[in-house]
Amino acid sequence: MIISRAPLRITLGGGGTDLPSYYEKHEGFLISGAINKYIYVGANHQFWHNYSLKYSKIEIAEEVEDIQHPLIKEAIKYLHIQKGIEITSLADIPSGTGLGSSGAFLIALLNTLYHHNLVQPSKRQLAQDACHIELDIMKEHEGKQDKYACSQGGVKAYTFHTNGKVSITHLTDEDLIMNDLEQKLYIFFTGKKREKRAADALANQDIKLKEEDMDMTSKMHQIKKIGLLTRQALENFELDKFGYLLDEHWQIKKAYAPDATTPFIDECYQTAKDYGALGGKVMGAATQGAGFFMFYHPDPDKKSWEFVSAMEKLGLKQMPFKFDREGVKLMEA
Repeated sequence: MIISRAPLRITLGGGGTDLPSYYEKHEGFLISGAINKYIYVGANHQFWHNYSLKYSKIEIAEEVEDIQHPLIKEAIKYLHIQKGIEITSLADIPSGTGLGSSGAFLIALLNTLYHHNLVQPSKRQLAQDACHIELDIMKEHEGKQDKYACSQGGVKAYTFHTNGKVSITHLTDEDLIMNDLEQKLYIFFTGKKREKRAADALANQDIKLKEEDMDMTSKMHQIKKIGLLTRQALENFELDKFGYLLDEHWQIKKAYAPDATTPFIDECYQTAKDYGALGGKVMGAATQGAGFFMFYHPDPDKKSWEFVSAMEKLGLKQMPFKFDREGVKLMEA
């Protein structure tokens, strides 16, 4: 039995500039952090000469073309996995909640299938292959962030060059930054899953960028600047400045993606600020306020307890977390 795990991720600044429709013309930049919530994918040789798949559904496919799960199907085809394999997946959180679960799933799946073929891939190779499958083969309206952040672990800066290359940079004093952020970042579940897939939720943004819509492009330039300023703030340990940048990012996101919020989400956001939070945002390609809400609160004592209590009274559920330091990992072989 081979089992891999890949961490989910939270975007700290610059999210959205990892879409090819943006970075191929303007170069993208973002800061992303992997957290200790995971997707697990296992594979085992089986007696039956077919593909046995267990995720949120159960599939028995005689041929690869019969597989319904698109990511599993394309990964099996890409790595030429032969019949006689059982694949099972588990997750710490629901899919469709803005923390990069499909990217983490694909990274864990590819790592498991590579080891099934007796190959030990690098983390960069896994990210490159996952991007190739989703962007080039499946033609999804997707970016590259999730695949890289979920393979690498930690809190890192990612530059998406116009030629498609991705530079991965460690932040100065990354370990200290993660320790400080763990004390002041709060993640809450809204209780709702996205009704659309991330790729579908991003379609409008992606299409407008391909059409060189001036307003959308301008907003992505602002988002990239926020990403660059976020790196500066974190490396200078100006975490409160980072909190204000989160607020600025959220205001811009609502302007180009009005479906990201609802009256309830607006109420939650205002209440968070009333109780001392400096900024926050709904994570991922959010639609109708679904998924997870992340806030920065500068005071990790009684005031933050009052803040958490106020959020939970509104119906949000806190999800305590730490940053993942390892990235994708083979658990057992």
